Amino acid sequence: MALILIHAAEQGLLYGIAALGVFITYRILNFPDLTVDGSFVTGAAIASSLLVTHGFDPFVVLLIAFAAGALAGVITGLLNTQLGITDLLAGVLSMIMLYSINLRIMGRPNISLLRTDTIIHAVKGVFGSLGNMSVLLFVTLITLSVMFILVLFFKTEVGLVLRATGDNERMVIAQGVNTKRMKVAGLALSNGLVALSGGLVAQYSGFADVGMGIGTIVTGLAAVIIGGSLIRSRKMVWMTASVLIGSLIYRTAVMFALRYGYVIGFQASDLKLVTSLIVIVALVVPAFRERMAKRVKTC
Repeated sequence: MALILIHAAEQGLLYGIAALGVFITYRILNFPDLTVDGSFVTGAAIASSLLVTHGFDPFVVLLIAFAAGALAGVITGLLNTQLGITDLLAGVLSMIMLYSINLRIMGRPNISLLRTDTIIHAVKGVFGSLGNMSVLLFVTLITLSVMFILVLFFKTEVGLVLRATGDNERMVIAQGVNTKRMKVAGLALSNGLVALSGGLVAQYSGFADVGMGIGTIVTGLAAVIIGGSLIRSRKMVWMTASVLIGSLIYRTAVMFALRYGYVIGFQASDLKLVTSLIVIVALVVPAFRERMAKRVKTC
């Protein structure tokens, strides 16, 4: 049981970085960006290819993965702001293009990292005395670092303008700010974080697969919605923390559903079904709770 919880926490934090990316587009920009299903794989593909083919440092490849993901976000932003393509369709088009690009980067549908020195090997070498807790400690540190950097960014002038763009675009335009650039910057940051998560997950899992990003937007939204329903705050530190908490809860629920779901007939192949059901519950419960609160007030 303890080992299951440790693995759930590790995965929850790693995917939590991707959820922070989804948080930026979904909560901050009000932009339904489906690019993340492709940019997640882009991060994994670049990290894996550079590690296996060119022997890059496992930390350096994460920076390159972030840059590649940011570039994917810029493309989506330009499709929307410069070519006038709707936000949803722009994300879909970028996601489709990235599928072919990711295949070209990898050269094949999947890459194994089992015989490659990854971050996980480095962490176990340094913190091996901590046993099963070594990877969890590292993952916690890197995820919290990303969260606090993000919090500090949203306290800067650019970060505040980015938040204002999502809240009231007309007001920002009236202040003489180019909101199109803000949207492109927000999408770049979002997909950069998603690609960074993909690079970390690939090294953690020991492989990269061209289909591993399917459902990233759903899992990210689940984390954002679950966390937001538990912690209601307008302070950025609590908003970002709620995303990570939501990701932890979501991953734990998925892991237990796959582990013990056989009792009610679930199989390993039902992962996407379990994912969708958890998201449905996350969406329905807050709305149901609000309706019940209104009924209590009227009574």
